[in-house]
Amino acid sequence: MKNLQLILLLIFCTTGSAQTKVDQDTLELYKNYREDQFFISITYNVLNFKSPEIAQNGFSPGFHFGFIRDMPINPRRNLAIGLGIGLSLNSYNQNLSIFRSNNDINFAVFNSEERNVTQNRFSTYLVEVPIEFRWRTSTPTTYSFWRIYTGFKFGYMFYNSTTLKSDLGEQKLKNIDVFNRLQYGLTLSAGLNTWNIHLYYGLNTLFNNQSRLNNESIDLATLNIGLVFYIL
Repeated sequence: MKNLQLILLLIFCTTGSAQTKVDQDTLELYKNYREDQFFISITYNVLNFKSPEIAQNGFSPGFHFGFIRDMPINPRRNLAIGLGIGLSLNSYNQNLSIFRSNNDINFAVFNSEERNVTQNRFSTYLVEVPIEFRWRTSTPTTYSFWRIYTGFKFGYMFYNSTTLKSDLGEQKLKNIDVFNRLQYGLTLSAGLNTWNIHLYYGLNTLFNNQSRLNNESIDLATLNIGLVFYIL
């Protein structure tokens, strides 16, 4: 009987010690767990708030990549604030022609058939700072999980270019002062594991107040719709 009691005591002590080690290991995992991530996003860029005479044509792509630092705010560490840095390259194919005449930048909407316009686009290049509130169902040992990341993004346009090709010739402009250098808007990324939709809704216009079409301001903002991939 005494031997049985001794055996049970040893089993209890061993199990308790193992359980304590597991708990400590789990606590250590949670203590250091965060979702620091590199991201790559591919989007279709839609011009928003446009006047009836402005229309898009062809595909207008966007490419975005960067890094986000994850800062958990609860013990389980599935809620976090994300702060990042990245680059964004966007192209817009449309019928708003931007050209230089008499040292001035002018805007017009040409009839593409009359002028035989074969290419008409402008492109923007930005350094961006995303700020996110992040919710996920992950754990330190689970890599397939649901996520919803929503937030705000600031961008500084460090470069832009325009291309206009027609039967009148070809004109390319670089880094012209008709755009709003500061861009900002709302973001949403959501999905399961690798596949995540990504939305960006611009809150200010692409062009500044001095840019005019038929003596009216050009109220064009951007809506980006696409996929984002996170890489640990």
